[in-house]
Amino acid sequence: MPLLHKAIFLVLLSFLIVLPFMVYPVFAMKVMCFALFAAAFNLLLGFGGLLSFGHAAYFGGASYVAAHAAKVWGFTPELSVLAGTLSATVLGLVIGSLSIRRQGIYFAMVTLAFAQMVYFFALQAEFTGGEDGIQSVPRGDLFGVIPLQGNIALYFFVLVITFGGILCLYRIVHSPFGQVLKAIRDNEPRAISLGYQVNRYKLMVFTLSAGFAGLAGATKAQVFQLASLTDVHWSMSGEVVLMTLLGGMGTIFGPLVGAAMIVTMQNYLATFGAWVTIIQGVIFVLGVLLFREGVVGLLSRLLKRRL
Repeated sequence: MPLLHKAIFLVLLSFLIVLPFMVYPVFAMKVMCFALFAAAFNLLLGFGGLLSFGHAAYFGGASYVAAHAAKVWGFTPELSVLAGTLSATVLGLVIGSLSIRRQGIYFAMVTLAFAQMVYFFALQAEFTGGEDGIQSVPRGDLFGVIPLQGNIALYFFVLVITFGGILCLYRIVHSPFGQVLKAIRDNEPRAISLGYQVNRYKLMVFTLSAGFAGLAGATKAQVFQLASLTDVHWSMSGEVVLMTLLGGMGTIFGPLVGAAMIVTMQNYLATFGAWVTIIQGVIFVLGVLLFREGVVGLLSRLLKRRL
């Protein structure tokens, strides 16, 4: 890991450790969950070159499974999060094996179609609670010993998951597997000519991205003690695209910045009601026009260092 990246991770960890004592802990946890979600999506789009309009299926699907496991099955927090993550990974494997047979806009539309199927399943299934969702999800005791009812205790549980997930994504991107992904993204015919089984790599990155998105969704269910239709709605898929592009597609730290910006706007501009969506749209348009590489992408170009 380059020295600059080590320094950024160290500063980021130090900042996150003191953050719950500076702002409302639940808000900070929401930022971290969506930062992990955006980083997972960036693995697929920024490094795999695959645009999915259906990532809410894995985020929300894992949220429902984790909430159900904690409330009905009595799972401890770590087991309920693990159950949600595994369910999202399996769902990503199934949907990905069918979706990667198409390319470009057709791939994006297929992922959206599958996500809508998951949405209607969540709306109609009995265990999901329909329009009410799964409410009053117990936070439980970590490993059956450490109570997570307090926001501060839960915050550090979420911090470990989020920071660990981001480090795992960093390792994937900078592994030989990640280098092949970049080659496929930049020039797929050449990667095929070099002997790489492109569809296998696409399926692997799709499944990994879905799994990490599920990790974020399952953690979010623990934070808000709720799994709702909002988590699987198509607008959630649009939000994560917005976060990734605004922060910087194809960068490590861009999605984190983009998620922090969007969640902060939603939180502190909530008094504007429906105008928040318009404000987000204006900021997104300005961002695309002025910072085509995203905020972190622009900094990376100016510093001439990969961020």
